[in-house]
Amino acid sequence: MIKRLIIRFYRKPMSQFSLLMCDILLVVVSFFLSKLVNYQENFLSIFSHTTEILVQFAIVVAVYAAAFAIFKPFKSIMRYTGFGDIQKVFYANLAAFGALAVVKIIAYLHKPFETYFLWGRELILLVALVLVAMAFVRLFSRFVYDNVMDSRKKETRRIVIYGAGDAGKLTYNVLSKDSTLRNRIVAFIDDNPDKHTKQLNSVPIYPSQKVLTEDFVRGNDIDELIIAIPSLRMEAKQSIIGKALALNLTVKSVPDASRWTEGQFSASQIENIKIEDLLARDPIVLDNSNIKSEIEGKVILVSGAAGSIGSELSRQLCSYSPRRLVFLDNAESPLFDLQFELRNSFPDKDIAFVIADIRDKLRIWEVFDKYSPDIVYHAAAYKHVPFMEENPYEAVSVNIFGTKNMADAAISHGVKKFVMVSTDKAVNPTNVMGATKRVAEIYTQSHTTPDTHFITTRFGNVLGSSGSVIPLFKKQLAQGGPLTITHKEITRFFMTIPEACNLVLEASSMGTGGDIFVFDMGKPVKIYDLAKNMIRLSHLDNIEIKEIGLRPGEKLYEELLATKENTLPTHHPKILRAKVRSYDPQTVDECLQRLGAIEKTSDEFAIVSEIKGIVPEYISNNSVFSSLDKK
Repeated sequence: MIKRLIIRFYRKPMSQFSLLMCDILLVVVSFFLSKLVNYQENFLSIFSHTTEILVQFAIVVAVYAAAFAIFKPFKSIMRYTGFGDIQKVFYANLAAFGALAVVKIIAYLHKPFETYFLWGRELILLVALVLVAMAFVRLFSRFVYDNVMDSRKKETRRIVIYGAGDAGKLTYNVLSKDSTLRNRIVAFIDDNPDKHTKQLNSVPIYPSQKVLTEDFVRGNDIDELIIAIPSLRMEAKQSIIGKALALNLTVKSVPDASRWTEGQFSASQIENIKIEDLLARDPIVLDNSNIKSEIEGKVILVSGAAGSIGSELSRQLCSYSPRRLVFLDNAESPLFDLQFELRNSFPDKDIAFVIADIRDKLRIWEVFDKYSPDIVYHAAAYKHVPFMEENPYEAVSVNIFGTKNMADAAISHGVKKFVMVSTDKAVNPTNVMGATKRVAEIYTQSHTTPDTHFITTRFGNVLGSSGSVIPLFKKQLAQGGPLTITHKEITRFFMTIPEACNLVLEASSMGTGGDIFVFDMGKPVKIYDLAKNMIRLSHLDNIEIKEIGLRPGEKLYEELLATKENTLPTHHPKILRAKVRSYDPQTVDECLQRLGAIEKTSDEFAIVSEIKGIVPEYISNNSVFSSLDKK
């Protein structure tokens, strides 16, 4: 019965007015208690000082009401009372004490009024009683809420917080106030030796090497690690995550303050660690002034705008100040989704959404005639290696001749810059997709003119793009496994989509024509390790990793894009200029004429054979087209 009444009482927080009245009541009670103590030796004499006592009472209540109005201790939520709330109570009482003391001193100079004011022991006793009573009511309310209401919460989580600084303290506070789960903070971890052996909110602070061990985790039944250092370097964060996952802990992190909802942090904003966090790198610092001057006031066209790279490029371009944006794709539904998103996010931008196929030369010419773009970002392409190995006609049609249509239209219409998004698979290609992208690179590179500068950007796999390994693993996990990998030793370079698009924009601002820029992709990632970490993050049991063999055109290791032997530095440490041979445009045109004639026959072997003639370093791997390679 009592518990039910308490639960009903706590169902809604006490209003500010109710708490103010409660505080005033505590002042009243404390006043009369102090009088009882003062007159305890001769209690009956209190009735001969009724007028003085009533005036004193009115003055005390008025002074405390003014102090409460200034410091606002009634604005706290009692069930969540913390140090800051007790501070407000203390300051309000200190101010009341000071005001009553000053008034007494002034009255002392006017003897007839001196008896109407408290002084000495009685004033100290009154303020002490009010201070203790206000603090007790708040702390007792917090204690009852934490202990009675905790029994209604779903489960108990035993948590370690990594970081004993301001963010760690804030995390402790929001977890303590979490109304949905019973949280027990077992320990803080901090790398500062000066904090070791100390406590934060009565919770011990330890070094990581003591906590992130099997003995400590098992001995203390730890369920979860929360990283509460938003500014932590990515490499250090990944190391912590790796150790925690190996101990089968749930790992979460506190987001940067800039991402808090309306500037407020709550337990619901603590984020689960995603696989992308294990592959991401420290943020790239860009020279936004270069990009801004490149984009501002210009008409920008993005092909393949509804794809993974194209859509992110479109979002980032919207944040600058182009005169007009033209987003082109032949995929109706994804382009509609992009339109809905961007028109809501950027209602003031002049954006045209165009459905067109880059293979349709007439349609592409119409688009360029209508919009007269200054800069083109060409992201439209077929990118799936196994599909293109089985469909070389389509790869040639889109990746080569679709690019040729876009490039020719750019030259004809005086486009100032044409930026082609290429791939690491164009370096020493072993598959049809990579080889067709290399031919597209050769065509654009060789056709740079004084009026139209062609720039190529190369990078590896992007996290989360359609068809990439991470979405595939997520689907397989949702189905209960197994996770399929083609080879236990296969490795790939990874980059986030926003990071790749940032670098595309930066590279385009520094290109002068005929350039091929390659991006520093960091360290290669073993796909088998990636699969293991995704299983650990999912906390699912008995998920198998199955090796199915290399797919057609696939190789174990991607080419390292950025080495001193094949690149030159630029002003940006993450962008390098590739050293590649130059091509005569007339020769390239003749090669594409022959390829176009062969393409019309739909003879796949003849098509691939012609591509190998254009790209002599193209050696097929694990493919039916390996028979075309010279032994």
